[in-house]
Amino acid sequence: MIPLAGNAEGRGAPQVAYVRRVTAAPSSPDAAASSQADVSAEIEAISTRYDDRPDGTAETQPRLDYPPYRSSVLRHPTKAPQQADPEGVELWAPVFGQRDVAALEADLTIQHRGEPQGERIVVTGRVLDGDGRPVRRQLVEVWQANAAGRYIHQRDQHPAPLDPYFTGMGRCLTDADGVYRFTTIKPGPYPWRNHRNAWRPAHIHFSLFGTEFTQRMITQMYFPGDPLFALDPIYQSVVDPAARARLVATYDHDETEPERWMGYRWDIVLTGPHRTLMEASDQ
Repeated sequence: MIPLAGNAEGRGAPQVAYVRRVTAAPSSPDAAASSQADVSAEIEAISTRYDDRPDGTAETQPRLDYPPYRSSVLRHPTKAPQQADPEGVELWAPVFGQRDVAALEADLTIQHRGEPQGERIVVTGRVLDGDGRPVRRQLVEVWQANAAGRYIHQRDQHPAPLDPYFTGMGRCLTDADGVYRFTTIKPGPYPWRNHRNAWRPAHIHFSLFGTEFTQRMITQMYFPGDPLFALDPIYQSVVDPAARARLVATYDHDETEPERWMGYRWDIVLTGPHRTLMEASDQ
């Protein structure tokens, strides 16, 4: 979930990279003992303070230190940025692989010999800059849990079934109009250990690259009407309601095909006041 490098503005980043030293705060031994009611009360208190702020300035990025999201207390930066060699940063950056991006990689339902379980969907949208211009030939990568809410990852061991026909990863390039399109399975919600009986809303992770590895941006797309929104401290760490709403896709009946899939639309704006919220590189 954490970008290896990047900035939220995306394109035109400077050639000097910065890193932050993060000092871990002491962990609370009873963090997981908190109830959903405890966490919801904290979320409500933060929301009330935000609504009552005197200057009315909107916060358009997730808060790095958001106490209801317990591990943010351990992970947020506490020291000033340190200048770093950008070439050294790129040594730790992702690797595209030894082949070009193939069109079939955008269909997460055909990567194995069998049919994956779950609701088949299409997710599409445009990648735009702050002036509404399409961002062409942009690499877009996605990863997600399966229909049961399980990732293929060693650290995900909760008792939900793995799907042998679904890996949950795909990528594509935007076209001349900045359009991306993925065919996939709607992910399920899943438990996590932020607090007792904590569940994450269904979501898909998105990664976008600018012109360099150091311009990577990561965010999450959610589905409309999820009952877990109000309970999820990661989603609620974007305290401005209008900014938070930009993380939610819309149902698009024009993208829905009879007896095949449901369609969702989600545009990604890289810069400007209406930009999509990104996970900060120093989070």
